[in-house]
Amino acid sequence: MSPVDVCCLFFICVLACCWEPAGCYASGKVTKVCGSMEPHHRGPVETTPSPYSLETNTTTFSPTDRIQVILSGTSYFKGFLLEARDAADQSSASAVGTFTLTNPQRTQLLTCNKHQGSAVSHTGDVSQREVVVTWTAPTNASSQVQFFVTVVVHYSKFWVKLPGPIIYQRDVPPLPPQSDTTPPPVHTSTASILPGPFTSEGCGQTKSCMSDPSGCDPTKDPHCFFLSMSTEGPDKTSVVFELSGPAEGYVSFALSWDTWMGNDDVYMCVKDGARVSVSAAFVSGRTHPEDESQSALSSVLWRLADGVIQCRFRRPVKLANQEAARYDLDQEYFLFVASGYAEHGLVWKHSLQPLISTQRKVITGPHEVLTGSRSPIIIKMHGALMLVAWMLTGSVGTFIASFYKSDWTNHSLLGQKIWFQVHRGLMVLTLTLTIVGFCLPFFYRKGWSEHAGVHPYLGCCVLALSLIQPIMAVIRPSPDSHRRYIFNWAHWGVGSVTEIIAVAAMFLGTSQSSLLLPQLLATHILIGYVTWLASFRVLLLVHKHLYIKNSALVSDDTQGIFCDQSVQGRWNSFIKSLLLAVVALGNAGLLMALLSFIAEI
Repeated sequence: MSPVDVCCLFFICVLACCWEPAGCYASGKVTKVCGSMEPHHRGPVETTPSPYSLETNTTTFSPTDRIQVILSGTSYFKGFLLEARDAADQSSASAVGTFTLTNPQRTQLLTCNKHQGSAVSHTGDVSQREVVVTWTAPTNASSQVQFFVTVVVHYSKFWVKLPGPIIYQRDVPPLPPQSDTTPPPVHTSTASILPGPFTSEGCGQTKSCMSDPSGCDPTKDPHCFFLSMSTEGPDKTSVVFELSGPAEGYVSFALSWDTWMGNDDVYMCVKDGARVSVSAAFVSGRTHPEDESQSALSSVLWRLADGVIQCRFRRPVKLANQEAARYDLDQEYFLFVASGYAEHGLVWKHSLQPLISTQRKVITGPHEVLTGSRSPIIIKMHGALMLVAWMLTGSVGTFIASFYKSDWTNHSLLGQKIWFQVHRGLMVLTLTLTIVGFCLPFFYRKGWSEHAGVHPYLGCCVLALSLIQPIMAVIRPSPDSHRRYIFNWAHWGVGSVTEIIAVAAMFLGTSQSSLLLPQLLATHILIGYVTWLASFRVLLLVHKHLYIKNSALVSDDTQGIFCDQSVQGRWNSFIKSLLLAVVALGNAGLLMALLSFIAEI
């Protein structure tokens, strides 16, 4: 394989690693609630008079007739679900007839109970005030058909199964409609306001606790994330949970079998205006919580004050079969604590990496103080390897190649000049650390991270340029070739650009949510590192210039020349070796400071 083929294969591989897949998800696909017509949203169903109504262009119909149905209102709405039902049998949850769309960009057909086109819903969250569709009566239509609609203004404000007009089949005597003994479900929040804030007092003695920062007290620190659990009753049949965090939107915790998000039992305290909604949910993957309800919770209390959101509730250790999504509390689980922004009760992706307990915890087990971390060990390893590669081995390796060729020319190691062997060894180690560190986040994320900003792109550039260097070294011309200068400049240029991009990636890496170092301190340490390295580079450039100038002014006396040059050369070599040791030790000290931060988070 030629060098050109090797380069082409390398770039293809790098592009394959750095390619970011894209995907999309349809909106308004609510077929699983066709029967109840109730959105799985948090909060109570609106019981106030609805500003929305349904109208038809006729009151009678015959089989296969096409009837216009209009949903309109005095205010905008974002979502809806429209169905036709048998008015004579209101206990039936089956839709009848089929719909035809007049605006496919804003509306879509759904298949309810394997009946294609039997319902209509929205296609996105675009606000609208009117929807017009056409309903076709089935050949076996009942004598009376009534239209129903659920309308969603926003996530926590919606009306469920609003009744619309009843239309009658011609020449068929109408049957008296049955009374609807099952009105639309109404969520009632039994939550009350906490009489005062709860504290970390009793942690490890009367309750188990996990907090971030470790050991913080939610009554004294508004930025404290706090979770506690304690059993109640002589038989330990229930557990009381307390959850606290900054009131930016929501705070939640989850019970998980592993340290990966997915298939988790989730409990959320969500700020919704001036109140707090408390609910249980289930997360099947890296998705929005599903099947939110409060049915498994009791004695729900909440507090929203002093920039802090707090909630307390009780949950049985074991639940009935209908609560299969809830986990039994007498098992071992990893604990997750997450928080983020919420709007109208709708939660958004957590703004920080979740706090994850370092070990499993039996919820009903002995009381203890749990420790946790927001940075997975694999991401910590990524950060540590990259810092070692580019703050120590890489920087010292390039430093030696730039300033120590002329000083170590007469010393050899394993048949090669010692400066070259040390430089090559350090750069091979740097490349190895970079490759391993580069792969670790992909193993953790199982793909590309969409929320890491520019940092992963810079990482791709560093890896690509790092791989180019040894390829260029393999195909470099001989030292006496007239084209050697091309390699020298290219090798120096690519190396310099790689080091600059690596430093930029380190600055951005310290603010990643999965490896969030103390921002001010980490930034100052990196600024110190850049200043430290640049200062010594300037110092050695000045030293090199003065040394050459001084050598040119030596006396013409031959004996004096040899004597002076010998002494001056040894002294010069000693000074530069001492400077190299100082640079390496300084780099190592700054590196250790950042590694200590990584170990603590």
